[in-house]
Amino acid sequence: MARAVNKLTALGLSKKKEPGRYGDGAGLYLVIDPNGSRRWIMIFRHGGKQREMGLGSANVISLADARRKRDETHRLIAEGRDPIAEKRKPDPATVKAMTFGAFADQLLPEIVKGFENPKHAAQWTSSLKTYAEALRPKPVADITTDDVLSVLTPIWHEKGETASRVRGRIERILDAAKVKGLRTGENPAR
Repeated sequence: MARAVNKLTALGLSKKKEPGRYGDGAGLYLVIDPNGSRRWIMIFRHGGKQREMGLGSANVISLADARRKRDETHRLIAEGRDPIAEKRKPDPATVKAMTFGAFADQLLPEIVKGFENPKHAAQWTSSLKTYAEALRPKPVADITTDDVLSVLTPIWHEKGETASRVRGRIERILDAAKVKGLRTGENPAR
């Protein structure tokens, strides 16, 4: 006997206020938290384990969109792929478009929040904007050793300590970009 799918309706969902988990079928659920927030989740089996994957806020994702995501999840499982790993992969267009400057600006608040001295946070930001200015418009995926050297060479002899710090900061930004899937290969600042 086949299990029912598409059990929920848009009108019925708008009336649901009670916290709980409401099934649409085939692993798709609307979750209403005690604070009233509403989100979609998928529960499925992959690799012999039950997995749960968030699909997003029900305030943003419609029932029809949640069903499309459910169907896509089942397609990935049928192909032997892990839907959660696939969801974490960055969009190739985003990878190519992300510049060093944009990524550094996005990452810097995370890096500097651990600093006890505000002066160090300011130095990180300032040195990357001042000395690594030529790297900022380049796609983070395309930065080479020559690019890094072109930034460091002019300051290496006059400001050796600064050059060393800038190199380390560039290295840290590029390492983080690799972790996020925005670049591959060896770090050219190493």
